[in-house]
Amino acid sequence: MRYPKDHGQHTRRRIVESASRGLRQAGTDGLSVADLMKLANLTHGGFYTYFESRDALVVEGLALAMERTIMHWLNLTQGLPADKGLKALIDSYLSPRHRDDPGRGCALPALAADIGRSGPEARRTLERGLAKMIEIVAGFTQARPAANARQAAAGAIATMVGSIVLARAVNDKRLSDLLLEAGRLALSNQAADE
Repeated sequence: MRYPKDHGQHTRRRIVESASRGLRQAGTDGLSVADLMKLANLTHGGFYTYFESRDALVVEGLALAMERTIMHWLNLTQGLPADKGLKALIDSYLSPRHRDDPGRGCALPALAADIGRSGPEARRTLERGLAKMIEIVAGFTQARPAANARQAAAGAIATMVGSIVLARAVNDKRLSDLLLEAGRLALSNQAADE
């Protein structure tokens, strides 16, 4: 059976997309190579045809997840004034929908702790994505000097990520909802103080 010329590229992309979702769902240590390939409906025998190592796939899956979050943030806030853009971003991030779907959500609450124990390339990938996210949020605080805007943006992202991590970690739905609301309230109070 002959495959189209770009079959390998499509297969590789399918593996990365499946791994990106799977890694956010189960963590970097939660899936073996066989599990990652199964998510793409492939056998693990062909894995090394596409990737040098499991770590290389983790890095690519993380990069894709970070890229998708950044694009979501840009699309969500496009054309909105700073105060409404920041509110839209916070409300979307600290929502039950985001909490309940880690496989399609931001990589930071799902993978940051795992990546902190990973190799330097995975850490650099996370750092690059996080830096872009900080710049997006800092753009909503234009009245501040740049260094202060970046610090406030980093604090806002840390609050959002921490709120999602805790909201996902508890069984009690009311407590989980309370944690999301507490994060939204803390960030709205911070914005009001500016």
